[in-house]
Amino acid sequence: MRLKCVIVDDEPLAISVIEQYIAQTSFLEMIAGYTNAVRAFEYLSENETDLLFIDIQMPDMSGLELIRGLKNPPALIFTTAFDQYALEGFRVDAIDYLLKPIDYPEFLRAVTKARDLIALLKGKAANIKTSKDFLFIKSEYKIIRIEFNDIRYIQGMSEYVKIILTHGKPVMSLLSLKSLESQLPTEKFMRVHKSYIVNLQKITVIERMEIVNDDGTIIPVSPQYKARFQEYLDNNFLL
Repeated sequence: MRLKCVIVDDEPLAISVIEQYIAQTSFLEMIAGYTNAVRAFEYLSENETDLLFIDIQMPDMSGLELIRGLKNPPALIFTTAFDQYALEGFRVDAIDYLLKPIDYPEFLRAVTKARDLIALLKGKAANIKTSKDFLFIKSEYKIIRIEFNDIRYIQGMSEYVKIILTHGKPVMSLLSLKSLESQLPTEKFMRVHKSYIVNLQKITVIERMEIVNDDGTIIPVSPQYKARFQEYLDNNFLL
């Protein structure tokens, strides 16, 4: 799969650098480059694009304004000389954020992440099959068996979930957190936040309604799920 790429940056040199990196990368294809954000917006509104490299601070229209104006924005990688914009970039679901001057290893890391995510989202919706001790889940055109005891926690990320395991890479699947929650055994797993399901057996510390997992990850318990989690604590621990 070759990703169709568009670059938007008011600096021609910045476009030239990314264009060279795209040419070096076998799974990328350069489609268009724009120094004018308004023209880029017109093109992106009418044409299918897989991956967009876009500067944030530009005259006439900022990168953030351009993205927010698109009905169906492509996968995004922001490029900028100002690191204070990182948070704003991630608020519009950017896959990554590259700080200028950009070197090729950082570029390759970001586009590899983008390729993997796009492949996942372009696949068919995942199916789940569960048993007493494990589940089968579709991920990247494969069906993977995952033991419940190997799951540390599950994170919901927009249109997909990331299953964090005790060993090996996380497993991503095109699936909602709600649909996965309905398939998990309630004696082992609990939704504690709009973005997190935890394996109750992996909790080591609870402090001020924050869960510390056995790998040190801190997961918040949101007010919406606090009463249910407190009930679990009352029934299982001497307090």
